[in-house]
Amino acid sequence: MVVPLQNTIRDYAWGSPTALPELLGVQPDGKPQAEMWMGAHESAPSVLPSGDSLFDVVSADPAAVLGEETTERFEGRFPFLAKLLAAGQPLSIQAHPSLEQAIDGYARDEADGIPRDAADRNYKDAWPKPEILIALEPFDALVGFRPLESTVALLDALGPAGFGELTDLLRNGKLREAFTDFMSRDRDAIRPLVAALGFAIDTYTGDAFALERETMSRLCADFPDDPGVLAALLLNRVRLQRFDAVYLPAGNVHAYLRGLGFEVMANSDNVLRGGLTRKHIDVPELVSVVDFEPLADPVLTATADGIYETGCPYFAVRRVDLDGGEQTVEGVGPRIVCCVAGTVDAVGKESAESLSAGQSAFVSGTEGPCTLRGSGTAFVVSAR
Repeated sequence: MVVPLQNTIRDYAWGSPTALPELLGVQPDGKPQAEMWMGAHESAPSVLPSGDSLFDVVSADPAAVLGEETTERFEGRFPFLAKLLAAGQPLSIQAHPSLEQAIDGYARDEADGIPRDAADRNYKDAWPKPEILIALEPFDALVGFRPLESTVALLDALGPAGFGELTDLLRNGKLREAFTDFMSRDRDAIRPLVAALGFAIDTYTGDAFALERETMSRLCADFPDDPGVLAALLLNRVRLQRFDAVYLPAGNVHAYLRGLGFEVMANSDNVLRGGLTRKHIDVPELVSVVDFEPLADPVLTATADGIYETGCPYFAVRRVDLDGGEQTVEGVGPRIVCCVAGTVDAVGKESAESLSAGQSAFVSGTEGPCTLRGSGTAFVVSAR
């Protein structure tokens, strides 16, 4: 089957009040609209034309919806979650666990009797959360640890007071120690360091590190006592252009800053936060999952045929650009087609759905190939 999806928009405080309404072609209501969820996650599943949630339909008969192969491989769970993400303000500094870490952490939280919807629970489920973010407009983010020599050069250029210890640790290759030290300090100890960093940025007269200074100046002003500001010093500052992407495997420390993007992840809500937020923070648990290997080039582009090659075992993502023609897209298991520009028809064996920007359709795992027609751009997300 090929059917349209009715999707939930999450109104998190960091969301943009205008980006999603503009994509959907509707009037903004002045409230933040952060994420539109597409899939079968139990906390905000898409709804089918029948009125049933996709989560309930999958739970009732996984093989009929996901296909036999996907059902067996993922034990009847829908393997991925797609989102339109609109950041008007920075999201938290965060990382996600591997499968083994998620299984262990979930078991610990269950044994401790922490309710699954509790604000201080670390692991909502026993799944990892690798993810990809594809920019739909210029998109700013902090992604992975910058090579240490570049961070030392940034600190040497700015010369903020009180940062000598951090610089020495980085010169000696002790990234884990530097990150853990700053993330573990209380807000009273952080406040003068953030102030010193803000002053150094404001009085810097050189031309180097323009994007980094722009971001750090804003973070210093908005989060004056937050250790996440100091963690942000260690991360790559990227500005993605339209259809550029970042792939975030387990342990990648990151924070989205501003922009509109299409995001796909394994079907999990496990987030370990370290700063730039008033939500629950567990620094020891965060450090336990972080990958401290520096990332020289975090930006990913699609292949000539629109595929974003991540190697992720939970999902595959392909961008289809049409100019009045058609393209048949193979796929394994369930698929979600999301139009992000123009008008695209998703055509199955016996049904078709016409999608405009911001609209999506579900293609069942038993459908076989799906043909896209029209003039526009759509993303096709499938199980691996």
